Parts: sequence; structure tokens; C-alpha cells
Amino acid sequence: MNRRDLLRLATGASAASLLAACAGPGGDSGDKSATSDGLSFAHWRAEDKEVFEKIIAGFTAAKVQQDISPSNDYQSTALQKLRGGSVGDAFTAFRGAQFLDIAKAGVWTDLTGQALIQRYEPALITAGAQDGKQLGVPYQLVFNTPLANTDLIGKAGVNAAPKDWDGFLSLLDKLKSQGVTPIAWPGGDAANAGQLLNVMVVNNAPSDDALGKIETGEHKVTDDWFLTVLKQYQQLAPYFQTGATGTSSDAALALFAQGKAALLATGSFQVAGVRKLGAAFPIDLLAPITTTADKAKYEGVFNATFILGVNAKSAKQDAARAWIEHLSDPAVAGVYANGTAQHVTVKGVEYTNADLKALAPWLTRRTALAPRFQFSNLDVRGAVENATVQVAGGKSPEEAAEAAQKVIDQKR
Repeated sequence: MNRRDLLRLATGASAASLLAACAGPGGDSGDKSATSDGLSFAHWRAEDKEVFEKIIAGFTAAKVQQDISPSNDYQSTALQKLRGGSVGDAFTAFRGAQFLDIAKAGVWTDLTGQALIQRYEPALITAGAQDGKQLGVPYQLVFNTPLANTDLIGKAGVNAAPKDWDGFLSLLDKLKSQGVTPIAWPGGDAANAGQLLNVMVVNNAPSDDALGKIETGEHKVTDDWFLTVLKQYQQLAPYFQTGATGTSSDAALALFAQGKAALLATGSFQVAGVRKLGAAFPIDLLAPITTTADKAKYEGVFNATFILGVNAKSAKQDAARAWIEHLSDPAVAGVYANGTAQHVTVKGVEYTNADLKALAPWLTRRTALAPRFQFSNLDVRGAVENATVQVAGGKSPEEAAEAAQKVIDQKR
């Protein structure tokens, strides 16, 4: 699909329909497990709980209760819970390794041919397909590209995003001279420390699938192109906040929300969290261009994730499918999108959220599908990402790469 076709995501459902989607009887969604007559919806987005409660209030087919785990826990324990069938009648999954693991375990219910599939942009739900079957539907269209406080960047005398690596480093110098932290980076949070890797890789990599080829052995982290990535992390280290390698995602988010950092090296999925902390400054996205301008293929990174599915081990598959159908309605998807400040993959959604409108130009920019999620082995991904943390903490790129490659060779 032409990237410009994504603009269709910004048109459609009326405001009246959005309000109607929120109407209806109340529902308790705060418990961790479903009652005998309830439907368990498992996910990791605690920050979306209130918005989902509004959506649940308009769903009459079953009483839905949210089973929410922190993202790190969800990544490691969700499959074990889902296999039992008592948690996650309907559930979500991360693109990549978790989606594949759940598929191998036979937990997805095949949605191929279901009418709800027609409500999605076909090019944006491929991450939920395998072997010709549509097992789940990616719901979120997010940008794994650093958030930018444009007020602070403007005060530093920069009015346009740098087009090359030297320009990006110059921007960081100017920000640092203004007395603010140039980049807030959650280096101590395994779930989000690697988000920066997406934009550090896309223009350095010899091919779009190069990270995945590290797992297969076709590439190594000791290759020149990946050493370039690590050397650039070394250059960025002085611009991270003090103690960056031990900083949690919440702490980095707070630093950015308080106006003490100009960039937050995670992605658009944290815009709502920034606003909840009271930040009122304008937000855009700004990716480091790691090459010269003429060699840059991409301006940033996007991802289609939060893959919705029906649990094949559940005794409530009809109700779970009805819940996924409800979420797939453009009006309901609009409630979710505007309430959480995240674009969605559903066709015909009207974006009324100010931040979504501000980020809408990114729907047509040259962005790559987030390469971090090419890994199917989380141990390999962890070794690669840990190398970047080690370099930011002071280890030489060569030492970090050698250590990581030893782990990768053992885990492959």
C-alpha cells in the first residue's frame, strides 16, 4: 500500500458516532480475572484502562474484565496464562517473537474470512498473519521514533529536523548548552531501552531485514555496519541523562514531561502518558538520521502491534470474537485512538485528538517497519540490545559486540 493511502485512516466516523460508542450500561473491568459469566481481556496497556472501560460500557454481549500486566511481565508470562484458557479469552500480543510463540502453541483462533478483517487496512495487519491465515489483527499504528518537545528545540535555535548525523549531534550540543538533557533514554527498562535501536539501525543496515539476519547467522553484531551503530551510541552517551543505563521507562517519561529533556527515545505510544503528567508543550517526532542526507532511506520508524486475538483454549470464543468485532468498529476504534493518543489500523477512523492531528504528517513520511521486532528469539534480541546499553555505560563498541555475539551464538 502506498504510504499516502494511510491518510484514509484519518477520515470517517463522525463525532456523534464516537459518543454513541461510549454510551451504554456500566461494566466492571478492574479485576484481574474474569467471573464465571465474564470475559477476560488480557493486555499490557495499563495506561489505556480508563479508555477501555468507556468502550466496555458500550459492549452488551458480555461483561468484560481487563487482565492487565506490565509489558515486561506480559512478554514473558502471557503465553503460560493463555494456555490455561481461564485468562485472556480475548487477548493481545506483541509483533514478532510473542506472536510467533503463541502461534506455535496453537492459542490463536483463525480469523481468516471473518467480516471484521475487512475493517482494517490490509497492509497494516500483515504482522497478525502466518501461513496464509489471519490469526490476529494489529490494532495500534505507532511510531517507534523519539518524541520531541518542539518548544525546547525551537529555543535551541533549530527550526527543522536535522537531515544527517552531524546535524543531529549539533542539535544535541545546542540543547545541552541550554541546560536541558538532550535525550531521556530508559536504558534500564528492557521493554523500552531497545526502542531507540529501531531508528539507529534503519539507515545504517545493509538491508531492511538485517537485524533478523543476526539471528539466523547471516549477519553478526561484530560486522562493520552494526559496529557503526554501537559507535554512534557511544557518541550519544554524553547526551543521555545521568544514570541512563539504570533509568526506568517511567522516570525517563517524567523527565521529558517535566520539560527537563528535549527528546524521549521511545515512541508515540507514550504521548498519552506524557499528557497525563500534565505536559502542555507541543510534541512532534524526531529521529536521528545516522548517515549523510543522501544515504538516508527513512525519516523514522512505525510499527503495527497490539495484536488482537481470540484464545483457542477459551470456552468463551463467541463472546471473545464479538468483543474483537466491537473494537474493530470505526467509531469504537476512534474512541480508543483519540483517548489513548495512538493511531489505529482500522479504516475510516476520525482523529480528533490534538496530538494525533499533529503527528498525522508521519502517516505519509518515509518510515520503516520497526526492525527490532524481526527477532523471533528474545534471548538473541536481548543480547543485541544489551550491547547498546553496555556501550552507553562505557564499554567499547568492540568489546560489547564480541560479548553479545558469544551469547547470540549460544542461543541460536
